[in-house]
Amino acid sequence: MKKNFSLIGKDVVQTEINALQKLKKALNKDFDKIVNSLLKCKSKVIFSGVGKSGIISKKISSTLSSLGIPSFYVDAGSCSHGDLGMISSGDVLILISHSGESAELKNIVQYAKRNKSITLIGVTSKKNSLLYKSSNLRFLLPVVTEAGPGNYIPTSSTTAQIVFGDCLAIATIKQRKFSKQKFRLFHPSGSLGAKLKTVGDLMYKGKEIPFINQNSNLKTALKVFNKKNLGVLIAKNNLGYTTGIISDGDFKRISSKSENIGDLLIKSVMNKNPIIVNEDMLAAEALSIMNSRKITALCVFKKNKKKTIGLIHMHKILNANIL
Repeated sequence: MKKNFSLIGKDVVQTEINALQKLKKALNKDFDKIVNSLLKCKSKVIFSGVGKSGIISKKISSTLSSLGIPSFYVDAGSCSHGDLGMISSGDVLILISHSGESAELKNIVQYAKRNKSITLIGVTSKKNSLLYKSSNLRFLLPVVTEAGPGNYIPTSSTTAQIVFGDCLAIATIKQRKFSKQKFRLFHPSGSLGAKLKTVGDLMYKGKEIPFINQNSNLKTALKVFNKKNLGVLIAKNNLGYTTGIISDGDFKRISSKSENIGDLLIKSVMNKNPIIVNEDMLAAEALSIMNSRKITALCVFKKNKKKTIGLIHMHKILNANIL
């Protein structure tokens, strides 16, 4: 007889949802105190745990580091053989343990208690445990039902630990007003870093910008156009202010109407309302604008919206693999 394994999977999901609902109710002033300790920390935020809790501790620490909060994980077993030296005055030390009685954590707890400038935070499900009683700040994770037979396989409890860590991270960065731009600084490589690239990261600038004086004729403009090879020219007046834009499509349309276009002035045929963007805009957003307007390039302006400081081109964005 075939079993419906999807029903078993759904039961696991529901059991863990129930655990998270308990965690949601458990978030209280103790949680607030822990977040405040992270915000006030002038040193490092250090995590440790044993077994599954150790793996989760490492994940939470990695999340905080990616958000600009100096943090790392120390192996509880190694702390008994010299790694306690990694923990120093002013640190916030967060120990995660389901039972709160793991033997490997005892040496870390004792070390933290001897150094009064270390803030020890215990995250456990056992109120009568050594970790809970010894900590300066503490959070009591709810007692939950583990998924699967026998209520002994670490599933719901470890999910609650992971989500608790996510709560810590998000609450902290919201208070610190952590922006996309700051997030990008800590993710310069890979697909995530690429998605967070801004217009300023990818735009053509300086001598690369295809400028043309608005009083130039099309014969001169075509020479600049072919030299820059970006598909557009940005017209400016004698003060350097941007006055318009002309694209390869514009050249083709003008040529179809007349054979003798060389003497026409740029200002008589240019688009006087170029679409402009700010250098802090995400490149992905700029690409969306280009697609919706069916154009291949945008002028990049500063706050005064008079002078072009760059040109962002569709091909440059696509080559950056931000999608």
